[in-house]
Amino acid sequence: MSLPVRLGLFYGTIFVGTGANSPYMPVWFAHHGLSGAQIGLILSLPMLARVFTAPLLAVWADSFKYRRTGLILLSLAVAIAYALMALPFGFAWWMVVWFAASSMFPTLSPLTDVIVLSRARKDGFNYGWPRGIGSAAFIVANLGMGALLARGSPELVLVWITAAVTLTAVGARLLLPPDLVHEAGHVPAAGERMAGLGGLLRDPAFLTAVLAAGLIQSAHAFYYGFSTLAWKQQGIPEHVTGMLWAVGVTAEVGFLWFMEPWRRRVGPRNLLVLGGAGAVVRWGALAFSPPLWALFPLQTLHVLSYAATFLASLQLVERLSTPRNATAAQAINSALSGGVLSGLATLGSGWLFDRFGAHGYLLMAAMTAAGLVGAVRLYGVRRLDPA
Repeated sequence: MSLPVRLGLFYGTIFVGTGANSPYMPVWFAHHGLSGAQIGLILSLPMLARVFTAPLLAVWADSFKYRRTGLILLSLAVAIAYALMALPFGFAWWMVVWFAASSMFPTLSPLTDVIVLSRARKDGFNYGWPRGIGSAAFIVANLGMGALLARGSPELVLVWITAAVTLTAVGARLLLPPDLVHEAGHVPAAGERMAGLGGLLRDPAFLTAVLAAGLIQSAHAFYYGFSTLAWKQQGIPEHVTGMLWAVGVTAEVGFLWFMEPWRRRVGPRNLLVLGGAGAVVRWGALAFSPPLWALFPLQTLHVLSYAATFLASLQLVERLSTPRNATAAQAINSALSGGVLSGLATLGSGWLFDRFGAHGYLLMAAMTAAGLVGAVRLYGVRRLDPA
């Protein structure tokens, strides 16, 4: 089996869990009697803490000889945490256990990105191919979980994601190459690894890039946390919600697999601006609860609001970091986009959903506009100019 396929299958093990987790865990929480504000609080706390937990987990992962070792151990720990969610101890228990699981689970993808980006550059394949396989697995989870919920209990969500992340641990051992974290297998002391992290946090160009991308990406918070519930209020059943999510991710897969030549010509700065512009249109339209027929074309804007922004952020961060701090750089990028900024947006989204329903998307449109301003500022960074 070729390496790109193996890497893609490993992404698949991650995203077959994420594809059920993101849209449907709010349904599980609501099934257990939690309000929108309580759901927003549970979802947001690990996101808020990720600005600290993600870099620390990245530094920890770099303490091993092989990059896959940290992925194996993190996956096993997440599987245990998800299993503990099944214990019926109520809101406080779920908040603590979800915090543990959701502090570790989102770190799997950026740690994998470091491996795949490095291999794609060295071996000459398109990063989008393996990453697109992961996105296809996300679609399978969207549709599969939606179909199961149409006929079964929301308890199936927890069973699905626990099984999926257990598969991720197995996949990390069997599918990932034994790439060394550091050249010649040398593992630097914790102080050296933290110094590389500090250098990134003092780099204004790096911070501008991750904050701009983070604002655009974190504006998905209302969509991830409350789109299923908002559409349910409109009378749209869960299996149709799965189809709507699948349309967006299908567009993302096509972008990852077939648009590489165009992406190279456009460049990451332009991609980030296009992603921000598409997101403003998407969230602004969803705020007014358009009819079902309009939701499907609006979902194709996921190719800009998520896929273009995601790839732009990876490429910008890679250019603005060094091999010494590449893991920490991608972790910081992920921690902002899926961490503290998303946490604040998710926390606010719960309150907004309880009071204003789908109009909460308007705040997401405003966040995206702020990210768009930061993206434009990157045109003044000479390190990002074409060689």
